[in-house]
Amino acid sequence: MAAALLTLRDIHLTFGGTPLLEGADLNVEPGDRLCLVGRNGSGKSTLMKIAAGLVEPDSGERFVHPNASVRYLQQEPDFGDAETVLAYVEGGLGPTDDPYRARKLLDDFAMTGDEDPSHLSGGEARRAALARALVANPDVLLLDEPTNHLDLPAIEWLEKTIQGLRAAIVLISHDRRFLETLSKKTLWIDRGVTRELPQGFAHFEAWRDKVLDEEEAERHKLDRKIVRENQWMHGGVTGRRKRNVRRVRELKAMRQEVREQRHVQGNVRLAATDGGTSSRLIVEALDINKSYGDTVIVRDFSTTILRGDRVGLVGPNGAGKTTLLRMLTGELAPDSGTIRLGQSIELVTLDQKRDELKPEWTLGEALTNGRGDQVSVNGKVRHVVSYMKDFLFTSEQVRSPMKVLSGGERGRLMLARALAKPSNVLVLDEPTNDLDLETLDLLQEMLADYPGTVILVSHDRDFLDRVVTSVIAAEGDGQWSEYPGGYSDMLAQRKGADLDRRNAASEFNRPAASDVKPAEPQKQKRKLSFKEKHALETLPARIDALTTEIAALQSKLADGTLYSKDPKAFADTTAALAKSEAKLTAAEEQWLELEVLRQEIEG
Repeated sequence: MAAALLTLRDIHLTFGGTPLLEGADLNVEPGDRLCLVGRNGSGKSTLMKIAAGLVEPDSGERFVHPNASVRYLQQEPDFGDAETVLAYVEGGLGPTDDPYRARKLLDDFAMTGDEDPSHLSGGEARRAALARALVANPDVLLLDEPTNHLDLPAIEWLEKTIQGLRAAIVLISHDRRFLETLSKKTLWIDRGVTRELPQGFAHFEAWRDKVLDEEEAERHKLDRKIVRENQWMHGGVTGRRKRNVRRVRELKAMRQEVREQRHVQGNVRLAATDGGTSSRLIVEALDINKSYGDTVIVRDFSTTILRGDRVGLVGPNGAGKTTLLRMLTGELAPDSGTIRLGQSIELVTLDQKRDELKPEWTLGEALTNGRGDQVSVNGKVRHVVSYMKDFLFTSEQVRSPMKVLSGGERGRLMLARALAKPSNVLVLDEPTNDLDLETLDLLQEMLADYPGTVILVSHDRDFLDRVVTSVIAAEGDGQWSEYPGGYSDMLAQRKGADLDRRNAASEFNRPAASDVKPAEPQKQKRKLSFKEKHALETLPARIDALTTEIAALQSKLADGTLYSKDPKAFADTTAALAKSEAKLTAAEEQWLELEVLRQEIEG
């Protein structure tokens, strides 16, 4: 067994009277690829800082191998007095390291090194910090949210770079695909302690659920035993005194164990406030263009977004995703072309910059916009503390100032604000930033059940694959293309398109036989788009599913006693039936229109 490069043993740490870590361990050996997972606020970043030697625990042991170098990438880089990015990165070099490596890494990250650190964007600051962490080829690399603010090309480059490193890696990330690709071990921080799984993150969630189920079963057994002992106590003490004293002592110990148990933190309860049904058409863009000076952001782009679509916008930082998003929602006019918005649209935007939050607000004021202590959600007035608890805030935090909230708490707060507003179109600009994996799962489930339309910008590949029904991708030089399916589907279609282009080029360059007369160029015909083909293929199955669902609801309503037995169930079933029938009508209309179009094209 190889000697450990870095070890933390029995780490305890308390913040403000509340225990954060209560016996946490970490062991890093050569070649390890270990991911650190847990809920927001569980102590992941704190344990990472202890491993880096930046935070002193209340008790416990930290050991670093004498010949091992450790580098740490923190969430918010500190540029200190560095006048340029190159100087900042070179500050991470050791006495024997090659200075050229600093320029090489910055070039890989599309930076010159001459940039002023005080004027960097979030993505540029993250790339500079990564370059400093990687420049010295450390033995142990501690990475806290390395993909934050990075675009998809940079994330994929970083994955390949890390895979080629000899360093042992300890990684914190909310990017599920990133964790699955890189990790070989998983360390779970849960209620102050750590549990290790000798497999990568792809196996973690099933293992975690099994552990929690077993824990719940043990807790249930303990509760039942306490009930039996209580019954014995109240039934009279009839045995020998020595035995009775032991049982009383054991009962007291069991009660103490139950009191001291730290239960699993609950899940966020996500539900969007219904803004009514929008028109079938949400957005129609025809040949839209947008430029800033000589820079073309959007060139001759057309798309149609219908009610119920989930559309993802992807591309490198600076490609113009937010600009295109603003045009599609009517916030920004194109230079040329037309954009038509549908009727009865109730649009709510979650902005990645969190600009809506005033720094002087308390958490409660942020949820009520500074007006009173109540918030209206789905037509019901709720006390702000009650609504806060749906998003895992405690009642004590209602007067907490915005500046003390963590990144994850600010992310949950923005979700709480957005989902309280009536909507039938959700516009989400980087909604996954700073959210833990469990909250991400619940956000995905909420969006899957959301009856309206979703338009989002994200660099989270797994989130895109799980949520969107089509992807609008930047192709460079202001060109944008739309692909049906998620991010992985887009990559597959791009690969197929590249192969078709290479085959076509090969065929074009092949010498023609001298006796073959060149064919007359044919006029290009209108073709079904990828999105139209995909809808035409999938709509019949959706229509069948809706028909089955309607039949089941009608069968339930056929019970003449349902209303008298359960009025609420009757009302819920009636509402569900109306919604399903509306969806069926829309699906049938869409299929009919597409089928007529197909027949016209095929003659």
